[in-house]
Amino acid sequence: MVKKYRVTLTALEREELAALLARGKADVRKLKHAQVLLHADEAGIGDGAGSGPGWCDARIAEAVGVGVATVQRLRQRFVEEGFAASLGIYRSGGRVYERKLDGEQEAHLIALACGTPPDGRARWTLRLLASRMVELQHADAVSHETVRQTLKKRPQAAPAPDVVHPAQAIG
Repeated sequence: MVKKYRVTLTALEREELAALLARGKADVRKLKHAQVLLHADEAGIGDGAGSGPGWCDARIAEAVGVGVATVQRLRQRFVEEGFAASLGIYRSGGRVYERKLDGEQEAHLIALACGTPPDGRARWTLRLLASRMVELQHADAVSHETVRQTLKKRPQAAPAPDVVHPAQAIG
């Protein structure tokens, strides 16, 4: 079977991987990826130098204890993104969302939160603030969670007498 992504390590990269494995003080995923890259290395195959074993994906997966798909993805990352990316963290962990409120809308929200609450209320609630923002047409739709996160970013937005701390609420 012809491999689409061929791993060819330089001597410096091989030394770095060997040092990483000898040290043994790294994330398990990083150590396994280092083992996979060393076993997949095809540098020097065919020219007599024999620097790397150039194993097939199934053999590497069995020897290292990972899935064949992991070996294939790692080969692809090495070829497309480089040596450092193949050993680095590939899951960023967080999605990037578009901001719900811009700076002007945040200013309106903060001004509203610092103002007097509606009649019959002692303080603003997150849901009240969200609905008032929509009523005043400062935003098309705002959830109470967006209001919470915005106000959390700006601690000056909540007047001190209106802040209820957990210790006070418990009694």
